[in-house]
Amino acid sequence: MSPTHTGFRVSGRYFESCNCDAICPCRMVGGVAGGRSTHGVCFGALSWLIEDGTVGGIDVAGLATALVMRYSDDEPGSPWTLVLHVDRRGTPAQRGALEDLFIGRLPGSHVDVLPWIRKEREVVDVRVSAIDLSSHRDGYRLRVGDAVAVSAPFAFEGQGEVACIVSGYERIGVELVADSFTVDDEPFSWTLEGTCAFTSDFEYISS
Repeated sequence: MSPTHTGFRVSGRYFESCNCDAICPCRMVGGVAGGRSTHGVCFGALSWLIEDGTVGGIDVAGLATALVMRYSDDEPGSPWTLVLHVDRRGTPAQRGALEDLFIGRLPGSHVDVLPWIRKEREVVDVRVSAIDLSSHRDGYRLRVGDAVAVSAPFAFEGQGEVACIVSGYERIGVELVADSFTVDDEPFSWTLEGTCAFTSDFEYISS
């Protein structure tokens, strides 16, 4: 599909959780790049709350996006399988802009390095959902309709400087611990507790 939107600049809050142990081995810690996932197969949910920004001249401030994913380190090229959720509060034009951006149809220095964009991937579906990313104690809580529920209320102790490629290695974030993480989002299904989570701010700008 050809993109219908071009230039973009979006910023806000980023939050993710996966089945890895904290601190997630994918993180950059103290300036040292990470490596393999804890269990060799990684599955989780990534989310963005856009506080300010436009895509192709369309205002998307106040809207959210979430991505449910899985990949294996030992599969050649570690391709991603994913479902993208776009905010049901958006108009069709706003939801289309979010899809173009987060599926990777629009070039940008931060977007081009995202693993599901630079690698092979299978996009199972793009779904319109209620998405709520909100602060929770000293961490965050994410709900995506009836498909995703994550609670990560506390920071991981003694973490130092931690960064994530998705929000940008130049932005130091906070490693969290997810006390509950449930997904029922065909083809994905799991219930976890005590796994890693992470939050930081982000800013993506078109090339």
